[in-house]
Amino acid sequence: MVGIVSIEDAQQKAYDANLDLVLVSPSPDNPVCKIMDYGKFTFEQDKRKREARRNQKIVKVKEVQLKLTTEKHDFDVRVRNAKRFLEAGDRVKVVIRFRGREMTHMEQGYDVMEEFAEAVADVGVIDRAASAEGRHMIMFLAPLKG
Repeated sequence: MVGIVSIEDAQQKAYDANLDLVLVSPSPDNPVCKIMDYGKFTFEQDKRKREARRNQKIVKVKEVQLKLTTEKHDFDVRVRNAKRFLEAGDRVKVVIRFRGREMTHMEQGYDVMEEFAEAVADVGVIDRAASAEGRHMIMFLAPLKG
């Protein structure tokens, strides 16, 4: 903290210290400058960005497909797969495809979705509730936090 200094004096101090004079705040009534090694500063910023990018987890969306007539064993296999995806930290998209006359029994699809959500409740929660979109009913599950 030097205080108010003329531009020439600040440039001379930076030159004497073999550093750069960097404009921090370009406000017209009160510009703020700092004497620092600008190359080192930008390198440190890039290094922090790379580190943050390396530590972030990429969440993928995995899909599990069901039908209204899915048998108990096949349903359990789908539940087991969904649990494995959720434990790995991925979101799960549960899809029920309605064929032919099954379109008249949409309420059964909601029941199947509810049963599926209860089966994976120990590792995941409903992220987006079941909704009918054309011939498909879609629900998203997200892994539990923690």
